[in-house]
Amino acid sequence: MRIALSQLTTGPDPARNLAAVRERTRRAADAGARLVVFPEATMASFGTRLAPLAEPLDGPWAEEVRRIAAEASVTVVAGMFTPAADGKVTNTLLATGPGVEAAYDKIHLFDAFGFTESATVAAGSKVVTVLVDGVRVGLATCYDVRFPELFRAHADAGCALTVLPASWGAGPGKREQWELLVRARALDATLWVAAVGQADPAASGLPVPPKAPTGIGHSALVAPDGTVRARLDEAPGLLIAEVDPAEVESVRRQIPVLANRRL
Repeated sequence: MRIALSQLTTGPDPARNLAAVRERTRRAADAGARLVVFPEATMASFGTRLAPLAEPLDGPWAEEVRRIAAEASVTVVAGMFTPAADGKVTNTLLATGPGVEAAYDKIHLFDAFGFTESATVAAGSKVVTVLVDGVRVGLATCYDVRFPELFRAHADAGCALTVLPASWGAGPGKREQWELLVRARALDATLWVAAVGQADPAASGLPVPPKAPTGIGHSALVAPDGTVRARLDEAPGLLIAEVDPAEVESVRRQIPVLANRRL
């Protein structure tokens, strides 16, 4: 299955960000991609007041993403924010396309490195997968990458691929942690991982907010054996790559860590 990893820098305006989704989706579809993955916070970047921008899954922003996916005849995964109780929002991945309609609410909230995502965001609780062209795909978001049990749950649900939209916080050692964790999760669950981050704002010629995790780039497609098959640097880019589900079964025969689990 050909997929597209769309690394970009979004801003505070959901309408402008939708225009980028439309343009990138069309380019990806023209290149033969069947699945187009955008970062966490595609709707609006972190550092923006999210509650006033949040919309339900049947709201105009999500409806336009559905229209974009339908017109291009591809499945699109994009990060948005939906309203939650007590004035909070939910950090949601919308997955939509021909025969595909699902939403994943980020389970593990980023209460680390001085950030407290849980102060404004409500946590999800459900493992979500979708079927794209016969390939089972798991949904995860950013900080979820530090929790291998979610990726193993995807494998147990029959996934050959997990998509991981992110808006990774910058800082000393953070790029190294991102690259290590993405590869480790592919090995933990012996599945493909498509990690799609927000581009570094500085590489997009934009100011870098000092107190928001607005992305470092370095999106990558990692195979079930932990090898990086394709990657981007910190700048915006559209990465077209191939996912072969047969490699999952091959690697699991060689490294049967799932079958050998005792805990």
